[in-house]
Amino acid sequence: MSAESNRPTESAMSPRRAQGPARPIGVPRRAIILPSINWTFVAALVLAHVGAAYAVHRLAVGRVAAPTVALAAVWYLAAGFSITAGYHRLFAHRAYCAVRPLRIAFLVFGASAWQNSVLTWVADHRAHHRHTDRFGDPHAITDGFWHAHALWLLRPGASSSEASRMVDLTADPDVRLQDRIYVPLAVLTGLVAPTLIAWTWHDPINGLLVAGFLRTTLGLQATFCVNSVAHRFGSQPGATSGKRRASARNNRFVSLVALGEGYHFFHHAYPRDYRAGFRRRDLDPTKWLIWCLSTLNLASDLGRRGPVAPLSSEPCGGQLSRSRGGDVGRPSKSVHWWRS
Repeated sequence: MSAESNRPTESAMSPRRAQGPARPIGVPRRAIILPSINWTFVAALVLAHVGAAYAVHRLAVGRVAAPTVALAAVWYLAAGFSITAGYHRLFAHRAYCAVRPLRIAFLVFGASAWQNSVLTWVADHRAHHRHTDRFGDPHAITDGFWHAHALWLLRPGASSSEASRMVDLTADPDVRLQDRIYVPLAVLTGLVAPTLIAWTWHDPINGLLVAGFLRTTLGLQATFCVNSVAHRFGSQPGATSGKRRASARNNRFVSLVALGEGYHFFHHAYPRDYRAGFRRRDLDPTKWLIWCLSTLNLASDLGRRGPVAPLSSEPCGGQLSRSRGGDVGRPSKSVHWWRS
């Protein structure tokens, strides 16, 4: 395949902004952005960051056991991939299918990331894609960098209208269960479990602080950067400067900290592609993980660039993929990422 044929087309990579609902006349922007404060979230966020700051201090003075640091790193990857490969590419966009044990693992470790239940997360994310940069986008960059980064989370129920459309997820009993027990599950997997594991080598306090609060805070900030940094800084390859387009950009730094999610321009053009970085040289660990899972028969129907079909009510599947010749083909059961 030539380099030209492997490059996203200008029309696809320069989508017009989604036509979201207009901002209500006579309602000030401040009233829309912050109609109320979600104090539960504020308390959890402050607690996580205070605990993370103290964890950094203990790391600096050498009071953390090496196994605890390793535990934090492993848990960061487990929770991070549960967000990128699970919440995002599997549940939100259905870019591939996964066996039930893998889906349950994503739900359990995804809760430890403290990014809400998968139902709430997907409702917000699908609203973001449906109304990118317009009223209706929960974290529109047009409302300011810090609004897109984290301030949008202060308002509860931002995408309740989107939740009513998610029949593909509400039909899943595992997803419904995770939504019902999310708070205790998040505390158990995000704080209690790392503490108990570190207790086995007599370092429970650092297990709580480093593998719990610090790991959670770093994961939150990485995801926040996708919504803010990757919508303000970076490249938009193939886009025409004079054409109205979405704000999403490719940002390698964000890809580094967010396990490949920084190739946001390509993702917004092809949201049901299992890859965010579609080229061989692109740093996208999540696509490598999904491909490896497919070789173990834990994942299938890996979506590639092609027409964005509407989401159906079926649990998964039905994603059309583009063959190497450019024609629309059957769902791809196994995709060799190194040939992309």
